Amino acid sequence: MAPLPKPTLGALMRALRVRYGLTLKEMSTRTGVPFSTLSKVEHDRLTLTYDKLQMISERLNIRMSELFAELEGAAPAVANSRRSVGTLATALSITTPNYDYYYMSPELRNKDMIPIISRVKAQSLEEFGEMVRHDGQEFLYVLEGELVVHTEFYDPVTLKPGEAAYIDSKMGHAYVVAEGFDHALALCVCSSTQEELLGNAVRQTADAPAHGKPLPIQSQTTPKKSPVRIQRPALPSPAGAPRPRGA
Repeated sequence: MAPLPKPTLGALMRALRVRYGLTLKEMSTRTGVPFSTLSKVEHDRLTLTYDKLQMISERLNIRMSELFAELEGAAPAVANSRRSVGTLATALSITTPNYDYYYMSPELRNKDMIPIISRVKAQSLEEFGEMVRHDGQEFLYVLEGELVVHTEFYDPVTLKPGEAAYIDSKMGHAYVVAEGFDHALALCVCSSTQEELLGNAVRQTADAPAHGKPLPIQSQTTPKKSPVRIQRPALPSPAGAPRPRGA
């Protein structure tokens, strides 16, 4: 059996439109997203912000997770017997001003957990903008760099590799890069009663351009020829953690 093609947001959006029997023009009318935007998304030349993904799910009266359902032709999953094995290369990648998201196991529908590898880019709360609030809970585990967790009711806390936080997602929250670091890499696992996707729960004002292949994610002290590999998780070694600039 030939392997399924690598999932992209464009392929998934096109499969969704075909499943509903809609033309691009009809899809634009139903969702309120401009025709030209939908066309660029389907050809993987543009991605969509959380606001637009949420609007599409509401206009089509479907759950957010359905936007990331498996491609047409995928074998239906049997209850209690599913398995998904993947890497960053097979993840569904989406770029926003604050994060690069890598949605793991995008071919599985109706997941109880939404696992996301997140590359945090915002350098301050002011740059991040309004805090995020959504249903459910989330677990954050730092893989690389250092990040600051801002929450509505607690003082900011800085997390290093190997440190984690668990929060109620209805509380306003934002993750930003700690001072002295260019970026931070973290595993985020989201559980939501409305199956909203954690990685995309960010208020945006404009579409961000999609990137083709996932960006190489490296610590500041890791040689460029040896990108960090996520497919075989292990506790981070203190020697492998990036150091602040100038250390």
